[in-house]
Amino acid sequence: MSKKKQKPAGQKPIWEPGYNGHVYWQGKTKLGKVTRHTARDAKQKYTWEAGGRAGGGDDLDKAKRAVEGAVAMADKQLDLFK
Repeated sequence: MSKKKQKPAGQKPIWEPGYNGHVYWQGKTKLGKVTRHTARDAKQKYTWEAGGRAGGGDDLDKAKRAVEGAVAMADKQLDLFK
């Protein structure tokens, strides 16, 4: 019985904290970001951008999960023009 070759595991994405938010990196590729708003009249405390989508909310954990979900969806979705 022959052994199957295993693919080397790619780098896992990580969260890196920044001055006014967090950035989601995979190696040197920026996948998404969560920005914290400091203005008192802001409607939402956090906004996020990833995979061609954007949103906002008042909870950092939910914003991070939204970024991770958008990145996962963009990775699985087929490109329309390629």
